[in-house]
Amino acid sequence: MGQVVDRTTFTRRDRQRYRIKVQRCLDTLEEMLREYPFADSEPMTGVEIEFSLVGTDLSPSLNGGDVLETINAEEFQTELGRWNLELNLPPRPLPGDQWRLLEHELLDLLAGAGAKAGDLCTQLVMIGILPTLRSDHMVAESITPDDRYTALNDQMLTARGEPIRIDITGNGGSERLAEDFETIIPEAACTSMQLHLQVAPADFGKYWNAAQCLAGVQLGLGANSPFLMGSNLWAETRIPLFEQSCDVRTPELRNQGVRPRVWFGERWIDSVLDLFAENARYFPALMPVTSDVDPMAQLREHGAPALPELTLHNGTIWRWNRPIYDISGSEPHVRLENRVLPAGPTTVDMVANALFFYGLLRTLVESEQPLWRSMSFEAAAENFTTSARHGMNAPLYWPGTGWIRPDELALRKLLPLAHEGLARWGVSGAVCDRYLTVLERRCVTRQTGSSWQVDTVAALEDRGLDRTQALHGMVERYIAASAANQPVHTWDVPD
Repeated sequence: MGQVVDRTTFTRRDRQRYRIKVQRCLDTLEEMLREYPFADSEPMTGVEIEFSLVGTDLSPSLNGGDVLETINAEEFQTELGRWNLELNLPPRPLPGDQWRLLEHELLDLLAGAGAKAGDLCTQLVMIGILPTLRSDHMVAESITPDDRYTALNDQMLTARGEPIRIDITGNGGSERLAEDFETIIPEAACTSMQLHLQVAPADFGKYWNAAQCLAGVQLGLGANSPFLMGSNLWAETRIPLFEQSCDVRTPELRNQGVRPRVWFGERWIDSVLDLFAENARYFPALMPVTSDVDPMAQLREHGAPALPELTLHNGTIWRWNRPIYDISGSEPHVRLENRVLPAGPTTVDMVANALFFYGLLRTLVESEQPLWRSMSFEAAAENFTTSARHGMNAPLYWPGTGWIRPDELALRKLLPLAHEGLARWGVSGAVCDRYLTVLERRCVTRQTGSSWQVDTVAALEDRGLDRTQALHGMVERYIAASAANQPVHTWDVPD
C-alpha cells in the first residue's frame, strides 16, 4: 500500500481489467523465475517501524502531517491514522556490525525526530497499541487525508457492506471489547515492526515456511499490546484487532470459509509463486488501478518489469509473513516481509527481536530435517494464536519437545540455534552476544513489554487509581523507559 493511488472510485470495467493484468503479471513472474537472473548477493535486510504520536496529555495527537513536515526527513512517512508515522530505514547487509550500527542510526533518527516533534508539543511512542486510545479517537476525521487511505477505506467498507465489528474477549473472560466502527480506523491502532530479508527465489519457500514456524515464538517473546481502549485483552491484542479491522467478510462469508485478507495462510509452500498465485486465486481487487504496460512485452524488450498490479494487489493482502517482489536499480529481487512483531518497547529490544529471527531462519532453512516436515501447518497457526493470547504463558507445540512455553523453548533450544545462524550469516560475535543476551535475560525474567504494561497498570490500580489514570501513569513511565533504551526486562514495576 506504499504505492501512489490517485483515484478513489472504480468501475466494474476497472475490476475486470485489473484481474486480467494481475494474471498477466503472474504469468510474467513465472517466466522470470524460470529464466531471468534475480539478485542473489550478500543478505540484505530492511526494517520499518510504525509509531504513535501523543500530545502533552498522552492522548493520540492528530497532527501527524505537521510533525512529518517538521521532521522533514525522507525516512519518515504517513500512515493510515493521523496519530501515526512510519520510519523506513535504508536496506543494509546483515553480516558484520551492521545491526549494531542500525541501532545507533535508529536512536539518532528517533532523537532528532522526537526533538522536532517536541516543538509541536508531541512525543513519539513505539508501542504495539497506544493504551490511551479511546472510542472517540476512532472516527473518520482521524484518517490521514490522502487518496490511497480514502480509497482503501471506501473500498473495504463497500466490500464488507456493513460496519467494522471489533469483538475481543480478554483472557479469562473478565474484560471484553465489542464495538462497531464506521471506518477502518481501528487498523491504525496497530503499530508494528516489519522485518525484510532478501533471499534467492529458489530458497524463498524454505524461508517462508521457517518464518511461519517461528511466528508463535516471536509473539510469545515480543508481545507489547495488551490494552485496547481501556480493556486488558490479549498479550498481543494487535493480532485480533488487525485481523478484525481489515476483515471485509460478512459473518455469512466467514461461515462459508472465504479467506480473510489478514491471513496466516493454510499450507506450507514450495515457491514464492505459490503465494502470489493464491493472491490472484482467492482475493478480489480492493484498489483496481491498472497501467497500460504489458509486463511480458516489457520483460522481453526492456528487462525486468515492475509488475505494478501484482505488487499493489499483494499490498492489500496482509499476510503475517508476506512475499515481496521489487526492483533495485534494474535488478529484480524477492524478499520475505515479517509482520509479526509489534513496535517497541525500545530500540535495543527491537534489534534483539530482529536478530533472533534472522539467526533462527538461517539455521532452520539449512537444517537436514526441516522443521515444517515434522510440524503440521495447523500447529504453527495454533502456536501463533495461542502466543497472541497468552504471551510467555502460551503452551506451544514444538516437534521433538512437545508442549513448552516460548521462554523455555528459547532458553533450551532456540537461542543457541539463533547464535549459530547469525554466525553463518557472518554477523560479528560481539553483535550476537549483545542482542541475544537481551533475549536471554527477557526469557529468564519473563518480562515482556506486554507483561510490564499489565503489571504496572495493576500496581497503579492497587494504589487507588482508576483504569484511565493507571493507563496514563503507565504510558508516562513507558515513554521515559523507552527513551532511555534500557531493555524491557530491566524496567521496574511500581510497588
